Amino acid sequence: MTLPSELPGWRHVYSGKVRDLYLPAEGPEDRMLVVASDRVSAFDHVLSPGIPGKGELLTRLSLWWFDQLGVPNHLLDGEIPDAVRARTMLTRRLDMLPVECVVRGYLAGSGWAEYQQQGTVCDIPLPTGLRNGDRLPEPLFTPAYKAPLGEHDENISFDRTVDLVGRTRAEGLRDASLDIYRRAADIAEERGLILADTKFEFGVDDEGVLRLADEVLTSDSSRYWDAGAWASGTTPAERMASFDKQIVRDWLAANWDRTGTPPELPTEIVERTAARYRELIDRLTA
Repeated sequence: MTLPSELPGWRHVYSGKVRDLYLPAEGPEDRMLVVASDRVSAFDHVLSPGIPGKGELLTRLSLWWFDQLGVPNHLLDGEIPDAVRARTMLTRRLDMLPVECVVRGYLAGSGWAEYQQQGTVCDIPLPTGLRNGDRLPEPLFTPAYKAPLGEHDENISFDRTVDLVGRTRAEGLRDASLDIYRRAADIAEERGLILADTKFEFGVDDEGVLRLADEVLTSDSSRYWDAGAWASGTTPAERMASFDKQIVRDWLAANWDRTGTPPELPTEIVERTAARYRELIDRLTA
């Protein structure tokens, strides 16, 4: 679905990799519409084609998680234009912090690659002998600097986070991220799912309250695995039956050298990814 450039009473101000933002056409700009498109990104590139219905699925899942968590967030009540209602959140405007708050509970992805080379994840030493997909001794807070659109996000240390936002705020981000991850992981586990890792974004309102913002615990921002497959599998592929866009990442890694324009996603990859997104929501929210 192509999102409109204008909506009744709203004007488009920004397009990210997945979401489009709209501000009121008139009056105070203290609210915004966060509209989730069907675009899909991997390795910091927006891919083609999109995943049909993805924006609605991501919005539905974010709203469900916001309701489960009960932490201060960016949501507001109010009217949303009919054309984008199912894929849109009405939110307060926040001073967004330039830190992606990544929490890793299991060894996977870039963390596994680093561990194989250095025995660390984001320069944090880990015990020897871990395998791809293993549960970490404790969840790790591994923040990243949120780069502008088209540039690569950069893993940063906690000390660098302190430099960016101050010690009190950095500690607040770390503590909130780890707490939300643990609570969400418990909820997922009750439904036969493993929340392997995720990333959160936070902003500060006019009264200085830290609020969870953007999407939360979706298939785009998190790795979800089937708990039964993880427990019984004998190889990494069997252990990590995935409910996220790992299908897209794996196909792209096998078919693109990360130079130039990414190739178009095959229909089969698009359909499999959409099916996994739907299955995750069904399992979580049933």
